[in-house]
This record gives sequence, C-alpha cells and structure tokens, in this order.
Amino acid sequence: MFFDIIGWIGMILCLIPYFLISLNKINNGVTYQILNLLSATLMAIGLFPKNAWFSFTLEIVWGLIAIISLIKQNKKKRN
Repeated sequence: MFFDIIGWIGMILCLIPYFLISLNKINNGVTYQILNLLSATLMAIGLFPKNAWFSFTLEIVWGLIAIISLIKQNKKKRN
C-alpha cells in the first residue's frame, strides 16, 4: 500500500508540470525539471516492488533526462 501511494503521488506530480507547461504557465526551466525528477523518482519507487521493469526503466531514464537538463541549465546560469 505504501508503494502504491508513493506511485500515485508521483503520477500526480508528473501531470501537474505537463499541464502547466501545456498552458504556458511555466517554461522548461528549473521548476519543470525538478518536478519531472521528483515525479520520476516517486513513480520508480512505486513500480520497483511490482517488478514492472519496463515502466521502472522509463522512470529512471525520465529522471536522468531531468538531471541532465538541470545540469545544463545550471551551467548556462553560471556563464
């Protein structure tokens, strides 16, 4: 039950930034990528005990993309 709740929270956190970026309320910035990273992490935690490896892998890759984007944005900010 704990992992299901974590997964549901992650799913909601995945939809919120998608909804906001679709309405041009936020841009592809730090907030968007942090929400992506957080949602991917929570969904991966929720999927792990279910042995849903294809979905788990998707969430890991989704989180890595968010991390890469955050690193690139941080480098741009420094320059």
